[in-house]
Amino acid sequence: MRFLFLLFAILPIVEIALLVQVGGIIGGWNTIGLVILTAFIGAYFVKREGIATLQTAQAKMQRNELPGKEMVEGLMLVVAGILLVTPGLITDVLGFMFALPGSRHLIASQLSKHMKLRVVTQAGGFNQQAGGAQYNPFENPFNQQQSGQPGSSDNGDVFEGEFSDKTQNDPDKRLK
Repeated sequence: MRFLFLLFAILPIVEIALLVQVGGIIGGWNTIGLVILTAFIGAYFVKREGIATLQTAQAKMQRNELPGKEMVEGLMLVVAGILLVTPGLITDVLGFMFALPGSRHLIASQLSKHMKLRVVTQAGGFNQQAGGAQYNPFENPFNQQQSGQPGSSDNGDVFEGEFSDKTQNDPDKRLK
C-alpha cells in the first residue's frame, strides 16, 4: 500500500521537478519535444516487441507449451506502453527498460523467479500432489502423464465416446 502511495503521490512531484530542471537547461520547448519524441519512439518499440512476443507465445502454444515467460513479458510491455505515454523523464527511462529486449528479458526472468517462489511458499501445505511429487505452478500440464486413471492410455491420452448396438433393432443383422 505504501508503494502505491509513493507511486501516485511522490512520483508526479519528482517528475515535474525534473522537467522544470531539464527545461531550465535545454529550454521549455526542447523539453516538450523530448517528451513527445520519447513517447513516439517508445510506442514503436512497444508495438514491435509486442508483436514478437505474441508470435513467440503462439508458437509455444502450438507446441503445447505454456508461454509463461511471454505472458510476463507481455504484461511488462503493457506497463512500458503506459509509462512511455505518461509525460516525464523518469517514467520514460522505466518504460524503455521494460520495452527494450535485453533489460526486459532480465527483469522478466527475475520477476518470474520471484513469482514462482511466492506462489509455492504461499501454497503452504498444499504444495504436494498425490504420490509425493512437488507442485510447480509454472510446469506444463500437457506433458504430465495420467497413467493409472480409468480411460487413459500410457501416453496420457484420454479416449471418451458412446456406442450403441444397431443389430438389436434390425432383424436382418441379428446373429442367429
